[in-house]
Amino acid sequence: MNHPASSSSTAVERVMTLAPVIPVLVIEDIDHALPIAEALVAGGLPALEITLRTPCALDAIRVMKQVPGAVVGAGTVLTPEDLDRSLDAGAEFIVSPGLTPRLGEAAAKRGVPFLPGTANASDIMLALEFGFTRLKFFPAVASGGTAALKAISGPFKQVKFCPTGGITKDNAPDWLALEAVLCVGGTWLVPKGRPDPAAIEAAARAAVALAR
Repeated sequence: MNHPASSSSTAVERVMTLAPVIPVLVIEDIDHALPIAEALVAGGLPALEITLRTPCALDAIRVMKQVPGAVVGAGTVLTPEDLDRSLDAGAEFIVSPGLTPRLGEAAAKRGVPFLPGTANASDIMLALEFGFTRLKFFPAVASGGTAALKAISGPFKQVKFCPTGGITKDNAPDWLALEAVLCVGGTWLVPKGRPDPAAIEAAARAAVALAR
């Protein structure tokens, strides 16, 4: 029988392969949401992860979904309640910094495209118990960098990763060169403060060019 999470991993892989970088966004001001999304999509980065770290995050998901071509997800999803709130806001994929049995069960039951956070072999094995084979590696640099992921991924040939945490435009190519990596998550594309759409679009185009 097909595992209920199998379709979830297939769906999240489609998100992971839209572009080599998924921008990880912390939206402090709802007025910034639309211009940021428009600039990133124009630059070739359609998958947008909105972290649930600010009061306006759920509203930002609703606003960014209005941009043609944008595929908007929720990040920093910690609980089944966060999951439900994100899906109600229209999130098309879900990203978490880690994985708990309770969150894994809720995501598997909902069949949502889900990218759970993992940092070691035990995390990966828990994810596999739920049928999740497309995972976030977080915090990527602090967890040992490319050497660590290369070693950890060895026994898990069926698993592909999106490293996030400490990824920059300078080290992203090293991560993307790994066989186990489909894409990376990065915060460098949108600096804090009032957005500069032209600069964001240029950063997005440069990120697209990182693809091997």
